[in-house]
Amino acid sequence: MKKYYIGVMSGTSLDGIDIVLCKINTTSCSLIHSFEYPFLHTLKEEILYVIHNKTSLQQIGELDHKLGLLYAKSIHQFLKYFHLQAKDIIAIGLHGQTLWHAPESPFPFSMQLGDPNIVAAHTGIQTIADFRRMDITNGGQGAPFSPAFHQFLFENLGENVAVLNIGGMANITLLDKQLQGWDSGCGNVLLDSWIQKTQAKAYDKEGSFAKSGRINQTLLSALLQDKYFAKQAPKSTGREYFNAAWLEKHLTHFEKLLDTDVQRTLLELTAKSIANDLNKTPTRKCIVCGGGAKNSFLMQRLQTLSKAEIIISDSLGVSGDFLEAMAFAWFAYKRVHNEAVDLCSVTGAKKASLLGGIYG
Repeated sequence: MKKYYIGVMSGTSLDGIDIVLCKINTTSCSLIHSFEYPFLHTLKEEILYVIHNKTSLQQIGELDHKLGLLYAKSIHQFLKYFHLQAKDIIAIGLHGQTLWHAPESPFPFSMQLGDPNIVAAHTGIQTIADFRRMDITNGGQGAPFSPAFHQFLFENLGENVAVLNIGGMANITLLDKQLQGWDSGCGNVLLDSWIQKTQAKAYDKEGSFAKSGRINQTLLSALLQDKYFAKQAPKSTGREYFNAAWLEKHLTHFEKLLDTDVQRTLLELTAKSIANDLNKTPTRKCIVCGGGAKNSFLMQRLQTLSKAEIIISDSLGVSGDFLEAMAFAWFAYKRVHNEAVDLCSVTGAKKASLLGGIYG
């Protein structure tokens, strides 16, 4: 008898494909198995090129196909490794790889690539994808989506609790009388970009490179003056806004900055932009998940700058690495059961939306 859901997530950081197997019912979402599959370096480079340069319809179409094949292959490996069969799985929740997110365009849209037709055909499992566009159609931002799942998962913790996901971008969920959530701004994206450029490393482990530098207060002040940080929720963002070009534009006004000082300043930007948002709320406890939770120096700075107690989600028995993938297994569950998801107070949508299309 089919009884499991698979969630597949590859985020803004492009550091891997997270796959989870979950058992879900009306009151719980239990993580059974999880694994991260590496993102092909050539594919990552192609995605970044397409985001930051002129491209063609052919390249976008081929990238959509390549990602579909990669997701399907990763799911096959996952099933084999954990001795699972397609008949065990009710559905796959496939987020896809965000290429561009523009909810405030004159013609708003959010584009995720990774053809779900390929995933459904190659795995033989019903696949749910294209989650964001119905929310946008109903007047919402189409992001962040995780607050709905955070509420489902952590509602027993009471009010004035926040859930913070630090991936490429950072998003905050406020569990209060009315659910709230928004993207606070850049998470790891600028930190990763800078250390890749200057040290040829994928990321700054434990924040050690940043820790060796000093904050340039003038640069930090200039970065924090960006209009996005002052904007009121609902709001969402991505690589199309916070990227290397955004940083370089600011750096042109500064000469002879040490690479370590830029890294340190960027870490403070992430910590301070998050803490500024948290400190405007009655949050007493903040649960942190995502790749940024592994950066001990970032967590230290966040605790210093924030009035709330900072707690890593793993300490509550919830995997911070795979929470976002679990969310899309849950969204697949909601779609299979034809249950609309109410994100009105988060994204600004005019009504609750039935999220995702069904493939296969």
